[in-house]
Amino acid sequence: MRAACPPRRAVVSASAQWSASAAGLQAPARAAAATGSRPKSRRLWGQGNRRGVRVQAENHAGASAGLRPRLARVLRRAGALPLVVRLRAALCDDVRILAYHRVLEAEVPATFRFDPDLVSASAEGFREQLRIVRRRCAPMRFDELLDHLDRGRPVPRRAVLITFDDGYDDNHRVAYPLLREAGLSAMFFVSTGHIDSGRPFAYDWLVRMLCTVADARLDAPELGLSMALPDGLRERRALAARLLDRLKTLPAEAQQALIERLQAQWAMPDAGGHPDCRPMTWAQLREMREGGMEIGSHGVGHHMLAKLPREAMREELQASRAAIARELGAAPVAVSYPVGGPDAYDQAVMAAAADAGYRIGCSYVTGAQSLRDGPGHAWKRIPVEREMDPAWFDAMLALPELFCYRSRTRIG
Repeated sequence: MRAACPPRRAVVSASAQWSASAAGLQAPARAAAATGSRPKSRRLWGQGNRRGVRVQAENHAGASAGLRPRLARVLRRAGALPLVVRLRAALCDDVRILAYHRVLEAEVPATFRFDPDLVSASAEGFREQLRIVRRRCAPMRFDELLDHLDRGRPVPRRAVLITFDDGYDDNHRVAYPLLREAGLSAMFFVSTGHIDSGRPFAYDWLVRMLCTVADARLDAPELGLSMALPDGLRERRALAARLLDRLKTLPAEAQQALIERLQAQWAMPDAGGHPDCRPMTWAQLREMREGGMEIGSHGVGHHMLAKLPREAMREELQASRAAIARELGAAPVAVSYPVGGPDAYDQAVMAAAADAGYRIGCSYVTGAQSLRDGPGHAWKRIPVEREMDPAWFDAMLALPELFCYRSRTRIG
């Protein structure tokens, strides 16, 4: 087996700085590598965790004007990315696992009252990203990767896997046809309890309530919050981000109790759901599996597994795997931990995942995943954000150490 990828600094020094120098941008590359700078309008940390504290973007132009995308465009115009890809592949024995959530037909509509940062791409943006994956990389499925590892066969250099978390119905409606069109497969991690019930995810519904309830107060003494809700949508979305971050410090059962209390207080039950935020159905998942997609587990109720009582945590992992095996005819080989930061999974969760029969466990911590130790239960992924243009996405695949958002503070 090839050696593990050298430390991030060595990879940046060997490839990104060389390319930046060729394009006259060596100083910005060093600055980005040293500081992990990113657009000020984006998240307070860079792992791409979909539910954490976020500074809402003023507009996409601000995000697209940051150092990373500007450097990516220069490198792409200079034709440096293919050389960067080849150089990095010679140094690293790893895979890139792309992490998506939602793909909408077009840009986020003005009437959208859920979390816009869960929208990873528009349909056209996703189509272009798939073209780049086919052109630059070696797309693989999880079962193919495991077969290579089990047989001791070299994994193709520039291997890429595509994943989706949660199981939104736009995965079937928008992403699946585009994957078929491109001749590619993806792993869809689904929370089986929501597939069964059709109800939206609790975090999503909390954001919707906060963005739509009129003339209300937010009283959450367990989080030290008591306030009138602001009037503007932007301010309410910012409040929702702060509330979600605080909420995730609580045990999973306390999180659910708070959300249910607010549903009752504001007379906004989630039973009816909403067309902008629906989970897929088992029939849709069967169609996708028959069409070449892979289905994995995201638990039963989308709970942070490390914040559940241990027996309940084990039940989530076992019951979701059993439900997928029952409904689709094959047990999943992989699980993705809901929320996915270090406080969402721990050694006990990883051990329980292995005991339940999962070969791979995916986190939401950013980075290319080393293959030095074979399959594992704390695999990193590379989040895809909706403001990424083709050049940025292309550069992120070429050199994730430089062009991905990186972890800074608490994840989850």
